[in-house]
Amino acid sequence: MRFMDFSSWQAVLTTLASLLVITLIGVGIRLVLMQTVQARQQAANRQINERLKTLIAAYKTLGGSFTGDLSVDPRHLREIRQQAAEQARALAAGEAVTTAEGSVLLPEVDSGEAGERARRIRDAVEAALSDIVLLGTEEQVALAAQAAHDMVAGRPIHTAALVVSLRDFIRDTLDLSPVPPTLPIPAQGPARPASSGPGKGGGKGAEGGGRGGAGGGGGMGAGMGMGMGAGYGAGSSVRGEGSD
Repeated sequence: MRFMDFSSWQAVLTTLASLLVITLIGVGIRLVLMQTVQARQQAANRQINERLKTLIAAYKTLGGSFTGDLSVDPRHLREIRQQAAEQARALAAGEAVTTAEGSVLLPEVDSGEAGERARRIRDAVEAALSDIVLLGTEEQVALAAQAAHDMVAGRPIHTAALVVSLRDFIRDTLDLSPVPPTLPIPAQGPARPASSGPGKGGGKGAEGGGRGGAGGGGGMGAGMGMGMGAGYGAGSSVRGEGSD
């Protein structure tokens, strides 16, 4: 308080100006700190949102199915076709085709469509595992890495344990209550893509749209023709009556 001098009006003005400058400096420093903290919080929120979005998408890919074959076939499409061709040739030649367990191996039914479906599942699961290795927790990265090693080695993989870890992490991050341990949830596997071949549905839809457009054009033309004909007839009768 020593610098405050109220002995004259010049001293009062100097004191007030000094207080104003000090206040402005303090407010400026506070605003800069607030903006810095807010920018960091926004960056952290964006990072969390992107991480959650990616992990939720991976969860839906790895655990979108409760029924059917819940394992992932690690073979590529060319391997599936080669094995199907070899099985077909062996069976056509009358040779016994057996697996290591001793069961007879039959050629795949519709290997093209089935192989394409298995390839799409494999590619989707492989991409999801890559995202988890990048953004997952330590436990999730370990499970995803093990699944990737099994896939590279050609062994079928199961994703149930990884799906459970993802589900618990996502619910905890979103402040949701955990799934009760007394609630049994069936094992989850990769989502099965819908089989829609090229030209199916799209061609019919286009054909139907073309027919609908033709029908609409025909109906419009007929309506305009009838309206013009009726208007012309009414006008002629009016002129006839006026001339009489």
